[in-house]
Amino acid sequence: MFPTGRAVDTRLCWIDTHAHLDDAIFAPGASHSGARELARARGVALCVLPAVHRGNWPAVAALAHATGDAYALGIHPLWVPQATDADLQALDELLHQRRSDPHLVAVGEIGLDFFVPALCTPTMRLRQQQVFRAQLKLAKAHGLPVLLHVRKSADVIVKHLREVWGVTSGQALPVGQAGIAHAFNGSIEQAHALLRLGFCLGAGGAMTFESARQLRHLAATLPASAWVMETDSPDIPPQWLYATAAQRASGQHQGANTPAELPRIGAEMAALRGVAASAWARQTTANALTAVPGLQTIILNK
Repeated sequence: MFPTGRAVDTRLCWIDTHAHLDDAIFAPGASHSGARELARARGVALCVLPAVHRGNWPAVAALAHATGDAYALGIHPLWVPQATDADLQALDELLHQRRSDPHLVAVGEIGLDFFVPALCTPTMRLRQQQVFRAQLKLAKAHGLPVLLHVRKSADVIVKHLREVWGVTSGQALPVGQAGIAHAFNGSIEQAHALLRLGFCLGAGGAMTFESARQLRHLAATLPASAWVMETDSPDIPPQWLYATAAQRASGQHQGANTPAELPRIGAEMAALRGVAASAWARQTTANALTAVPGLQTIILNK
C-alpha cells in the first residue's frame, strides 16, 4: 500500500495512457473540472483519450486538442449492441480525414468483453468479434496501434490479433503497430502472449489493492518494458479512493479517479518493483512512446 502522506514528486513526467476525460464529471463547472490541470501540476505531461462510440468521436478529438493531449477513435465493446456497419464505415472515413492530425495516435477503445452478461449471449459474442476484427483491419490499413479492452477475453483477442495481422505464434508485430492492452488483469500466460505480439500492458488502480495478489505479482515481476501507466479515469479507482458496497450504502461516497492520481499509482507500482518512482516514470514514459509512436510528436512539442 502507498504510505499515507508520502509526497508526490511534481518534477516527474508521467503519461496516462487511458483517461476518459470527456466524462461528465470533468465537464466545466463540475467538481472535477480542474482535474487535468492538477494532474499536469503533479507531473502528468500527457493523457491519451480513447473514444467509445461514434457519437463521442468529435468531442473526444476536440477535447484532446484543447488540453494538448492525444486521442484514439473506436467502438468500445459495450457499445457494440448499438453499433452498425455504417459506424464502421464512418470510422474508416474519419481515420482517413484525420490522418494528418498529430493528436490522433491510435484506434480505440476496441476489444472484447466476456464479463457483462448482456454481451455474452452467442449472438453478441459473435457480433463483438465481428466489430473487433473490422476495427483491427482499419488499424492495420491506417497504420495505427490499438488500445485494447480485454475483459475475460484475452485468449480470443490474441487469436484474432494473430489472424487479422497475419502473425504466427511467437511472432511479433513491427514496433509501433501493436499498442496497449488496457487495464490488463489476466494470467501470466496471457500477459506473455500479448507481450510476444509487441503489446504493452496497462497498469492502474486495480494494481494498488493488496487483495489483487496475482496482478501485483505480475506488476512486480514482468519485464520493465512490459508496462505503461493509466488511470482509466473516472473508472477503476485506486484503493485509497475505493468505497465498498456497504460503505456506499451507509452514505460514504467513492472518490472519483482522475489523472491526478497517476503519480501515486505509479509510485505504488515502483515500490512493488523496488525502484524509485522517478526511474519508473522514465521507464513507463519510454514504453508508452514506443507502444504508441504518435505520442512522441506531442510530447516533444510540449
